[in-house]
Amino acid sequence: MTIRDPDSKVVVEKDFATTRRTVLQAALGTGGVASLMALGALPALGAEDGKTGDFPKHKPWKFAFVNHVTTNPFFVPTQYGIADACALLGCTYQWTGSQKSIASEMVNAMNTAIAAGVDGIAVCLVDEHAFNDPVKKAMQAGIPVFAYNADAKDNGRLAYIGQDLYLAGKALGERIVGLVDEGEVVGFIATPGQLNIQPRLDGAADAIKASGKKITFSQIASGPTVNEEVSAVDAYYVGHKDVKGMFAVDAGSTMAVGKAMEKYGLHAKGVRAGGFDLLPGTLDAIDAGHLDFTIDQQPYLQGFYTVMEMFLFQMSGGLSGPADINTGLKFIAKNSVQPYLKTKSRYEGNASAQELVERTGPIGG
Repeated sequence: MTIRDPDSKVVVEKDFATTRRTVLQAALGTGGVASLMALGALPALGAEDGKTGDFPKHKPWKFAFVNHVTTNPFFVPTQYGIADACALLGCTYQWTGSQKSIASEMVNAMNTAIAAGVDGIAVCLVDEHAFNDPVKKAMQAGIPVFAYNADAKDNGRLAYIGQDLYLAGKALGERIVGLVDEGEVVGFIATPGQLNIQPRLDGAADAIKASGKKITFSQIASGPTVNEEVSAVDAYYVGHKDVKGMFAVDAGSTMAVGKAMEKYGLHAKGVRAGGFDLLPGTLDAIDAGHLDFTIDQQPYLQGFYTVMEMFLFQMSGGLSGPADINTGLKFIAKNSVQPYLKTKSRYEGNASAQELVERTGPIGG
């Protein structure tokens, strides 16, 4: 597999058969996911003659994906979704942005993509205003811009592909109210104020307030990297041992909550916990009874559908493609976690091989 090393910016050949579980476990022991994850800039497979499926011949359009945490394990399935859609449609992509959610670095990446004349830009709009000018600049240069994973009001992007973050937060808050009657509850957030996760915390706070329960809900910053999140959650509990609930609105913080719950045996003490996304440690914690739930937002689709929209925009001369897509909200608890633990696939980001996943049994329930 050809991937781009984000530090050296050199395209190299690497075997990325390592599962996301192995990557995350290794990262926790070696000082960071960044030293182990370098997925991106995958070439499209096939379509060497510029013709894909029943579409007419076209140039191999190149799309730039600007991300706020380029080495975060949450976005492994997103990158697989991008790569799969590019392979299907005869396109290529670049994975770029910031490793620690620094908006200025993301803006620089956008400006570089614009100067390079890419055929489409997808960006996580994690700041309310920082991306307005580069989005306008790109559109004036004839480059379509789409938001994925995070959106901002009054931005000129063509469409948003991702979860409805505020409504997801409200659903989180309603689940918290169902688990905790009163007392101190904390909501961990990797980067306060950023639009990929702050709306979730706001929605949770509003739902808790609307319930009328005597719950004191506080927001705690946990940091943009996995190691920081683990340390922050652990330190919080040590100083707040009367806490009744520990929840999180991002993948790394949720996994960190699970580790603290296990370390101190908190579920048996009546503490309730949960959060977002499907990191292996989170799924294991649910299975073991340390976390009550997590919420899936389907990160693979946030990559796959975004490429599809940029491709169709180019193929149709701008007449088709842009459409807001809500990639969903699904609670996963102990009674529903087994399929996620037993299935390894690109769609969940815990396997690299292309493989048909056979479905069995009834749908839904």
